[in-house]
Amino acid sequence: MSDSTRLPAPAGSLIDRSATRTFTFEGRQYTGYAGDTIASALLANGVNVLSRSFKYHRPRGPLVFNGQDTNCFLQVGSTPNVRADRAPLTEGLNATPQNVFGSLRFDFGSAVGLLAPFLPVGFYYKAFYKPRGAWRFWEPVIRRMAGLGKLDHDARPAYRDKAYRFADTVVIGAGPAGLAAALEASSHGASVMLVEAGPRLGGSLNYARFMVERDRVVTARDELVAAVEADPNIEVLTDAACTGWFDDNWLAVMLEERLLKVRAKSVVIASGSIEQPMVFRNNDLPGVMLGSAAQRLMREYAIQPGRRAVVATANSDGYGVALDLLDHGVEVAAVVDLRAVPPDCELSRAVAERGVRIITGHTPYEALPAGGKRGIRGVVIDALGHGSGLVAGQPQTIDCDLLCTSIGYTPAGQLVCHSGGALAYDEKLAMLTIEQLPGDTAAAAGSVNTVFNLYAVFEDGRHAGWSAARAAGLAVGAEPGREHESDAGTQNHPWPIFPHPKGKDFIDFDEDLQVKDILHAIEDGYDDLDLVKRYSTVVMGPSQGRYSALNTLRVATRATGRELHGARVTTQRPPFEPETINNLAGRAFQPVKYTPMHQRHVDAGAELISAGAWLRPAYYGDRDQVAAAIEREARAIREGVGLIDVSTLGKIEIRGPDAAEFLNRVYTFAYVKQPIGKTRYLLMTEASGAITDDGVACRLAEDHFYVTATTGGVDAVYRNMMRLNAEWCLQIDITNVTGAWAAVNLAGPESRKVLEKLTDDIDCSSEGFPYLFYREGHVAGVPARLARVGFVGELGYEIHVPAGYGEHLWDAILAAGADHGIRPVGVEAQRLLRLEKGHLIVGQDTDGLTTPHEAGMAWAVAGKKPFFVGKRAVEVLARGPLTRQLAGFELPAGSPVPQECNIVVRGEEITGRVTSAAASPTLNKVIGLAYVAPDQSEPGTTIQIKLSDGRLLPAKIVTAPFYDPDSERQAL
Repeated sequence: MSDSTRLPAPAGSLIDRSATRTFTFEGRQYTGYAGDTIASALLANGVNVLSRSFKYHRPRGPLVFNGQDTNCFLQVGSTPNVRADRAPLTEGLNATPQNVFGSLRFDFGSAVGLLAPFLPVGFYYKAFYKPRGAWRFWEPVIRRMAGLGKLDHDARPAYRDKAYRFADTVVIGAGPAGLAAALEASSHGASVMLVEAGPRLGGSLNYARFMVERDRVVTARDELVAAVEADPNIEVLTDAACTGWFDDNWLAVMLEERLLKVRAKSVVIASGSIEQPMVFRNNDLPGVMLGSAAQRLMREYAIQPGRRAVVATANSDGYGVALDLLDHGVEVAAVVDLRAVPPDCELSRAVAERGVRIITGHTPYEALPAGGKRGIRGVVIDALGHGSGLVAGQPQTIDCDLLCTSIGYTPAGQLVCHSGGALAYDEKLAMLTIEQLPGDTAAAAGSVNTVFNLYAVFEDGRHAGWSAARAAGLAVGAEPGREHESDAGTQNHPWPIFPHPKGKDFIDFDEDLQVKDILHAIEDGYDDLDLVKRYSTVVMGPSQGRYSALNTLRVATRATGRELHGARVTTQRPPFEPETINNLAGRAFQPVKYTPMHQRHVDAGAELISAGAWLRPAYYGDRDQVAAAIEREARAIREGVGLIDVSTLGKIEIRGPDAAEFLNRVYTFAYVKQPIGKTRYLLMTEASGAITDDGVACRLAEDHFYVTATTGGVDAVYRNMMRLNAEWCLQIDITNVTGAWAAVNLAGPESRKVLEKLTDDIDCSSEGFPYLFYREGHVAGVPARLARVGFVGELGYEIHVPAGYGEHLWDAILAAGADHGIRPVGVEAQRLLRLEKGHLIVGQDTDGLTTPHEAGMAWAVAGKKPFFVGKRAVEVLARGPLTRQLAGFELPAGSPVPQECNIVVRGEEITGRVTSAAASPTLNKVIGLAYVAPDQSEPGTTIQIKLSDGRLLPAKIVTAPFYDPDSERQAL
């Protein structure tokens, strides 16, 4: 190729010749047009080698040019594995080749090809485990050789988000069948989402010939597209890949900067078919490409793919390719038809009328490489022999620099397989077909449904659209009729595989696998297709078998003597197209909840953090003085009075005659005899005996409990309660009222004085309202529920009011406490205060395996109860020796503060981990909680904590709580 490979207008329907783009490849600067892909711009500049192959580092050029093979993978800036035949060309873009040691032209990695005889299939299973220790040498070598692109660990990901979408009907694929299906479904009132992976609508109508008068195809395409774009019921998404089809018609649709999670009532799969390559010697060289790739290059990007071409075909489409090449100035040396007696068709007649030599009953047997294997200089053809894959030994050479193959298709039906469908081989059609669709709300249309005649495709699309509208529950008229045959039986050659004695007949371009590799895998005993896949890595590359699965199925099935008809390819798993981790991570679908006092926190300068689904104030004040702000807030509660917004606490109402019995079964403590007007600690375990949540139970009446749960755990607790009572059928009602109540914790030695200013009907004295009791009344004129609790280790009151009164309560308490130096307190100070008091946080000081005895919570387990969820497991585990114990530790003031999950070590042994640690201004020391070995849990023991920087820090085990061990301050 040279610079003159760019064809004149009207070729190049996707490019804008008025807007140029300058870019760099391998350090050289080039120019392309707006609308070019990176690959088309390189081809226009005479660069026809875009990559090197994975194993042998052979030169590779465009094979399919639809973004689905590895030949066009490039590194663009910090982004690896960019599909250059799909990625748009942008100004200033900098691209480099991948899997290259040196340059594309001189790749030292190609020396691996000399070692090919010593690298048989599965060699990595056989070679690197002897002698003992050899793997330590080979592992870094293999890791350097393996992989494609390279990660830039300093790259910063761009913003990506996600969205939920809904439609009556989703049509996947906007080719002729998809366009017709969308219009038909819309005509019955369906809301339609039309998803197209390419940059524009039309599919194969944009590039394929179909008939001698190409203008008729263009007209049909323009009319369909105009009708779709004008239909208000149809939402069109281009450059949008549906990467997965899951249960209940849940579809993952990937845009460049957004992942759509789409739910549809019905789905039409109109994804088309994938043209398949032939297998012969050197079939991977630049200059050998599928016929559809050549058509895309000419019609969409104005690229002349060669000067002198040979077209190998086994269907009428190959003759269409030959006509397109002739129309765009390419000399066609011959059409080589694998069929001995091809059926007569208008396209073949048109090729013959233009004087092209047509050779029937022959096949390409070898592509002859040009200099450096960077192209081809000719093709050796041979007559077909007696038997599939055999030649007669009558070779003849045809000079050419381009070989286009059009010998058949396979349905692009991978999405169908994601949701329970299957692809199986139909020997009569010589192709894979959709064996079953996933449910009665799915329909297939077009060539994915093995319908190829263009008029039959339109009919199939309309029928699928009608079926989808009916499946969506819409009123539809009479079923559309069909008048045309599908032509499926004329599309595929049953055996386009011609192994060569000298090899290099590639069956999988991603993995550099040849026909002999598949046969050797079977000879090694891996005679099941799934085992062949894993042993040889066939179909496991980035193309995921799109261009190798069908031929592999043919070769492996025949070699094992199995029946080809009905054989299935290996499992097709999502994603169908590549998904970036950036897009998958994106913006999390995490709803944000505000407490009723949220705006007050914002106005007070709070730094907000996430707590479950909620935003809570971490602290109030300047970000540059976090430690000082936390200390101020902690001292306010220890020395005076503070106010904490605890509205995020889970709140559950349990009413009914069996309310106490229900709590007795769900939680570890005893609640049947809990007095009315008192609170009691709650500890929940699962069947394995592991702690899952905690809280407080307030008994309002014999048949009424008000229960709190952790901020992040309340939803799971509520679901678990509902599930359990569905089994137990107790006479209770369970209601999650978390959002219905605002709550604050008024705490500190001065808290009683503040509360007394705000209530007339609640006796706030220690005698009238003792520690761990519950009262109801009015606070600031608002009906309220109050509990004497001590999470922060001081005299305190948890005050709950209807959510609509939250701001009013907050303002009233701050006003009443002004004379006492009241201060709003955030989560960080609250966590510090509870740590001083030795209270654990479920999920931080526990994990998914923590039992009550490990966490020092045995006091919260009522051993005499006949049952609670997890009781049997708790008892069994308690009888065995502990393997770890949660214990308190301390360090001198000024010591480094260990981070959560810093490990506790004893010599080379890891014996535990830190769960909480902080510098305590009240105690003037560093304190924390950590899991340690049982023999390390005795007070006075010294443990070694390994900090994040690798230093070992000695800490002393002490008895918790660290502050007010006799709880005298809480009981004031």
